[in-house]
Amino acid sequence: MKSPGNSEQVELNRSLGLWSALSLVIGTIIGVGIFVRQAAVINEAGSAKAALLAWLAGGLLTLAAGLTIAEIASQNPSTGGLYAYMEQIYNQFWGFLSGWMQIIVYGPAMIAALGSYLAVLVGDFFNTAPIWHLPIALGSVCLVGILNMFPNRYGGAFAIITTICKLVPVAALIIFGLFFGRADAFSSSIQGLQTTAGGFGVAMLATLFAFDGWILVANLGGEIKNPRKMLPRAITLGILTVMGIYLLVSYGVLKSIGAQKVHDLGTAAIPYIAQKDFGQIGGKILSIGIIISIIGCMNGKIMTFPRIMYAMAKQDQLPWSKKLAYLNRKTRTPIFSIIAVIVIAGLMIVLTNPDRISELCIFTIYCFYVMAFVGLFLLRRRNPNQPRVFSVPLFPLTPLLAIAGSLFVIGSEILSDPIGVIVSLSIVAVGCPVYYFKVMRKHHN
Repeated sequence: MKSPGNSEQVELNRSLGLWSALSLVIGTIIGVGIFVRQAAVINEAGSAKAALLAWLAGGLLTLAAGLTIAEIASQNPSTGGLYAYMEQIYNQFWGFLSGWMQIIVYGPAMIAALGSYLAVLVGDFFNTAPIWHLPIALGSVCLVGILNMFPNRYGGAFAIITTICKLVPVAALIIFGLFFGRADAFSSSIQGLQTTAGGFGVAMLATLFAFDGWILVANLGGEIKNPRKMLPRAITLGILTVMGIYLLVSYGVLKSIGAQKVHDLGTAAIPYIAQKDFGQIGGKILSIGIIISIIGCMNGKIMTFPRIMYAMAKQDQLPWSKKLAYLNRKTRTPIFSIIAVIVIAGLMIVLTNPDRISELCIFTIYCFYVMAFVGLFLLRRRNPNQPRVFSVPLFPLTPLLAIAGSLFVIGSEILSDPIGVIVSLSIVAVGCPVYYFKVMRKHHN
């Protein structure tokens, strides 16, 4: 094995095609949200029709965001995604902060939260004692991490397999709801909630969180074949596919048992439908589907977040940059960056509540989203005559819609969790002295 100092001789393997990229978009979006957020959306919307409209509105806002980023990605298909875009549009400081937040807190917290939830589901499936939850969570994160130390085609193939597997229970819910459901999926409402519900806006906010993760495939810009064309296609087709799936699942659930029953059952609504339609074996099949869904989602995140760390380390912006920028000569993967993200995620599983930490970062990630969306206008003004492989349709309406949706999330977070917003900003602020000592001092010297 060569020393880390020779890592510049090895390049990332540009081997991922459209199907791998598309599976990563779908796989990183569809985790557990579609299975557990049905009741939350209906409770806030107050009626079946309003709930379906909330899912549609959330999908359209996400699509607007995806189309906006797709144009930026077509011009700068670099490894690092949002980090690379922020650096290109603004400067190295803003790029660093967006990357810092993603690799130190947001990404590892999301991976850790998925591992913790997976451990509970696996424990319930095999009736194991709660004492096994911690080793199962840590073991699952480590195993998926090891998979991603092999050439990226293995992670890409795994994304395709898990995406297909997770769509089997989703398809069953849709088919049985559409063809065998007897409830009124459009006009049913929840008694007593119409006046107390948080309203359509809060319901839409719940769906936006279920759509999050679409941008992560952009972190693999240096490993996707013909990324200027493939990235926009993968992002657009992926979001459209997920939007269709979410709408059909929600409609199928409402047609199966109605809005009132979904409200009464809460997060148990979909397991109830599975057992009602398929018997006891249905519950087991659904549990397997959710477990596979979580593993696939975790694979997408472990595959993408270390690429941000690798891209930052290549520019010597992080402590131990030589190690973190190292690519294994045989696998051509950033193994030390993968290990670093796994270690941080593991510490979060053991020491913190990773689900809460990932929630805290929602505010700052959407702040960076807004800056990136505004950046499209800046790029067009700077380079008015530059030919574009992909142009966002309905410009400027589409990026304006993306900005409005992100500002809605930011405003909602400020109103609902001001302490969390302060903590979120503090996490980003910690990156400032790191940037100064690692980047600015290097320039001054």
